[in-house]
Amino acid sequence: MALLNLFRSKQEEKSVEPARFRDLINGYSIEVMPRTAAKIEDFKTLLPKGTRVYIAHIDGTPIEDMVQTARRLHEDGFPVMPHFPSRIIASHAILEDWIKRYRNEAGVEQALLLGGGVSTPAGDFDSSIQLIETGLFDRYGFRRLHVAGHPEGNKDIDKDGGHRIVDEALKFKQAYSERTDAEMAIATQFAFDAKPVIAWAERIAAAGVKLPIHLGIAGPTKLQTLIKFAIACGVGPSLGVLQKRAMDLSKLLVPYEPTEVLADIANYKTAHPESLLQQIHVFPLGGIRASAEWMNEQLTGERSIAP
Repeated sequence: MALLNLFRSKQEEKSVEPARFRDLINGYSIEVMPRTAAKIEDFKTLLPKGTRVYIAHIDGTPIEDMVQTARRLHEDGFPVMPHFPSRIIASHAILEDWIKRYRNEAGVEQALLLGGGVSTPAGDFDSSIQLIETGLFDRYGFRRLHVAGHPEGNKDIDKDGGHRIVDEALKFKQAYSERTDAEMAIATQFAFDAKPVIAWAERIAAAGVKLPIHLGIAGPTKLQTLIKFAIACGVGPSLGVLQKRAMDLSKLLVPYEPTEVLADIANYKTAHPESLLQQIHVFPLGGIRASAEWMNEQLTGERSIAP
């Protein structure tokens, strides 16, 4: 046990004022899937009251399972934000059917709009912009719409490795936010290094984007699992942080925890309170319970965030 504690103290290399850290992660959101949510007996005893819960829609998941999960979480008192991956939605009629089901059967008023993780569109849509342009979310009274952000780029969109197309898409969404009553924000892919995230946030702000950023971070999990997910999801420069960690025995033997990246963001936010970086979104790659309990421990101060 002492050996593991020594390894953990080496892992927690960044220091930050605890209040700053708690201010950053307070109000965090978390992501589930129907099959992972089914393993949690009672979300009310696991998540802070009012926690926004995203429901990831993986290609092949029946809409009935998505709506059932949304209804359960809504009835438990949580704001629910299901994914709408444009490339798996085959038609305008199917999109409207999904929206109506969520609204009428599960009380959903929020949605994350994104391209989706498939290369070939199933039908009419291949981008979140096209979903927005249908006007259906306005028509059915969705109050909050989030869109995807890519701090380290997205080679599925900008195939040359740049950021021109994703930047133009964010400018369109910024303009849309200015002419609609819906509250909007950017929810990002997870990252492991604060530097590219901060540079991206500053760059899009300079380009006129004012949407708040909800930064994705990976919850505690085995390092090998994290590297596998990072490669599959196309995480860019910050993947090197994991690869470097994997070469350090003291860090390889204990689960990855997002302490370092969160500490760096918290310190940056203290120095730059005007930053678009406003909230944290948790990808529970090591399990919903493990991620939620870790975040809750940080909020209550039950675990030290510095050596």
